[in-house]
Amino acid sequence: MLGKSYSINWLTRNLVPQNRWKPYPRISDRHAWQSLPSAQRKAILHQGNDSLDKPWPELPATLYLDFARTGNRRRFEMPWFERRRLLAALTLAECVENKGRFTDAIINAIWSICEESSWCFPAHVGGQKAGVGLPDTAEPTVDLFAAETASQLAWTRYLLDTALDTASPLVMPRIEREIINRILTPCLQRDDFWWLGFKGRHVNNWNPWINSNWLSCALLIEPDNRRRIQAVAKILRSLAVFTDSYPDDGGCDEGPSYWTRAGASLFDNLDLLHRATRGRLDLFKHPKVREIGRFIYRAHIADRWFLNFADAPAIMTAPAGLVFRFGRRITDPAMQSLARYFHAGRNGQATGTLLRTLPDLFDSSGIDRKSAKPPLPRDVWLPDTQVMVARSFAGRTTGLTLAAKGGHNAESHNHNDVGHFVLFHDGNPVLVDAGVETYTRKTFSAQRYTLWTMQSAYHNLPTINGVMQQNGREFQARNLCYKATRQTVDFSLDIAPAYPAQAGLTSWVRSLHLDRGELMILKDGYQSHRNPKQLEWSFLTPCRPVLKSNGIQLTDRSLPGKCISGTAMLTYDTARMTSRVEPVTITDDRLKAIWGGQLFRIRLQARHPKSTDQYQFEIRPATPSGR
Repeated sequence: MLGKSYSINWLTRNLVPQNRWKPYPRISDRHAWQSLPSAQRKAILHQGNDSLDKPWPELPATLYLDFARTGNRRRFEMPWFERRRLLAALTLAECVENKGRFTDAIINAIWSICEESSWCFPAHVGGQKAGVGLPDTAEPTVDLFAAETASQLAWTRYLLDTALDTASPLVMPRIEREIINRILTPCLQRDDFWWLGFKGRHVNNWNPWINSNWLSCALLIEPDNRRRIQAVAKILRSLAVFTDSYPDDGGCDEGPSYWTRAGASLFDNLDLLHRATRGRLDLFKHPKVREIGRFIYRAHIADRWFLNFADAPAIMTAPAGLVFRFGRRITDPAMQSLARYFHAGRNGQATGTLLRTLPDLFDSSGIDRKSAKPPLPRDVWLPDTQVMVARSFAGRTTGLTLAAKGGHNAESHNHNDVGHFVLFHDGNPVLVDAGVETYTRKTFSAQRYTLWTMQSAYHNLPTINGVMQQNGREFQARNLCYKATRQTVDFSLDIAPAYPAQAGLTSWVRSLHLDRGELMILKDGYQSHRNPKQLEWSFLTPCRPVLKSNGIQLTDRSLPGKCISGTAMLTYDTARMTSRVEPVTITDDRLKAIWGGQLFRIRLQARHPKSTDQYQFEIRPATPSGR
């Protein structure tokens, strides 16, 4: 798709020379900056003025060591991110105002960032020969955020051009030198960075994310045209590993939040390459690129609720400008509709990295011209990713929305969750996936599956003889079947292979049936080598469960951010099963922001399990929706 089609010779003929490549207006283009909408200019100046008053965050060596000592990531990362945010805000404000009022603060920010010993996160520096601890300045390590820092500085240098030279002619050369030494030369010389994909390791969002920032630096900063072309060619070879390994259905097994740095970062690359070749490198009509883009609205549930399998939050805000531009490039009205929905009501202020903020400002014309209504497709089926979404009515949150997955337990940012599902009623959560807590050292270590959020027992899944699902590629679904009609949706799969041999299963066929707007039926039929000593089903809910004679009533409950849970009735054969409700106390800030202080885990246990049997569970909305 990428690697073989665009050779060194092709790039030599078609890549726009650096001195003629002007993708966005510089500070000297006063007409462009003064033509921005008034609301945008005011928001940018407000952020710039606010940033002038902020103290510059400290990053002492002991704070870098904190991760190695405690496993905590946030104490270092928060001031690190704040430094970059302040630089972007000050730079954009100076571009809007052009009076030199922000110049000294910009120089201080640039100089301080350039003097950081490493731009790599402490959590990612373990790839250096010295291992985790302080960064070895003799071995520059290129991770997500070293590349992102370089890109932020490269775009700052491009925008301001010679505007800082009157203060000092050494600032801009310093940016160039640091980017060459820390990013451009290591990336060009080394093939062993795992995210490149050249050493056989499966790649994920790191690949397009880092490549998009490396590409920015190569196009904007690399002074040697031969090396500039070599870098772009190598980036294309690396991106080819990512696109070739991506499923044809466009599904992101890392979840929609990581799509913003997987599929969306692929778009960043393709958009930059399209601009830098005057449109000659154009892959936006390629079927896989189109499917990759469409995933973001296919994973949308309602309002800010998204399908959050893997390490994804249940609530997020889609990057409106980027989604809009992606949708426009692939000529997909539904994708553009989702973008307009998330753009509506905002004043258009710049956020995020300069790589994405500049096209938000100068290449999103039309995003606010039509009504903002999300597409909400009635049915989504991703056969390669093995994910389905079905709702009662197309274009509406009314009624039930069911999403379920097959897959395997070695997916990127994996949770042990083969056969897991979530259910919403009228756009509000009923049965859920908790998501992931704030990242620590344990999250990406051999201890990952000691975390409750990763375990199948804290997903809507069974536990057999006390045995949960196992992590690994061989632990997967088999015999999937999917069928959707106007009235119903059926999804079935055998999840027995997702459990280790100790579970004693021959098969476990899970069937999900949605009667649109009225009812969801879960059937679990299994065969075991012997009578299980214990069979238990877990259902995770934000609702307040109330035990009834025929099941459990799920009542609404207030959640953070003016959200509420759904309401429904869970029924099952109470003669064959015992029930208990276990509060799951949430102390992590990341989960607390979505679910509040607790979730509830419903635990249903078979009274007298047999070697072969079937159990059925029904969930009905408290108020069924008319068709």
